[in-house]
Amino acid sequence: MSTAESLTGGALAAALTAVPGASATYLGGVVAYATDVKVAVLGVPEDLVERHGVISAACAIAMARGVRDLTGATYGVATTGVAGPTAQESKPVGTVYVGLCGPVSVRAVPLELVGERAAIVEASVAAALGAIADLVGEARLPG
Repeated sequence: MSTAESLTGGALAAALTAVPGASATYLGGVVAYATDVKVAVLGVPEDLVERHGVISAACAIAMARGVRDLTGATYGVATTGVAGPTAQESKPVGTVYVGLCGPVSVRAVPLELVGERAAIVEASVAAALGAIADLVGEARLPG
């Protein structure tokens, strides 16, 4: 597992590594707060940013894929969105996307959260953890 975080600023990585034994499954992460870092480090295509913006499902997926490729992880998860206090890219505060990239499935989970900045970050981390559990569970299903 590896993480690429924007609005959560490392909180997802902290939650994952707070569990004893995390070093057996967590490889590392990138806090890519600036668009330039998303592009240069995670390989998010510039034309994707121009078309969809960084607050988008497409960007979340590209970030997840990028960190997975960068670290060689089986699963990549990414968070991007608007924690506040003001809108960004014409998207209201609370607009969040969790990107997931695994061996079987690639997708984004859109969230519309409410609350202050800290509550939005906390809810984003909780949603990302749930999405990770779902993604890993899908890969383990027979079929």
